[in-house]
Amino acid sequence: LPELTAAENVALPALMRGARRWSARARADDLLALVDLGDRADHRPNEMSGGQQQRVAIARALVNRPGILFADEPTGNLDSRATETVMEALVRMNQELGVTIVFVSHDPDHRDYASDLVYLRDGRLVEPYF
Repeated sequence: LPELTAAENVALPALMRGARRWSARARADDLLALVDLGDRADHRPNEMSGGQQQRVAIARALVNRPGILFADEPTGNLDSRATETVMEALVRMNQELGVTIVFVSHDPDHRDYASDLVYLRDGRLVEPYF
């Protein structure tokens, strides 16, 4: 939401589920640090790059501690540097938080970030790699 800071955007789903404000803010700060945005917590979206905004969205998706995160082209509109930062953040979330991440990508370089690969063509499984 453009009128909210990064921390407020991340905390919002937790607040909507009844978390106390200080608890939601602490969780938001932790997640923003995990995606290398701890120093941008009080910035609004118009003060951040597209890659930074994408990482805020990923942190927001994790604030309520889901067991799985689905990401459809999470780096589709980002430059190569921002793409690498987002993909590394997803890997860290998997490793440090134990979140299973399922992402869809047309970028063959993203294979390097995955532990398991499944290939689809025309909506059908064509080459599973496990």
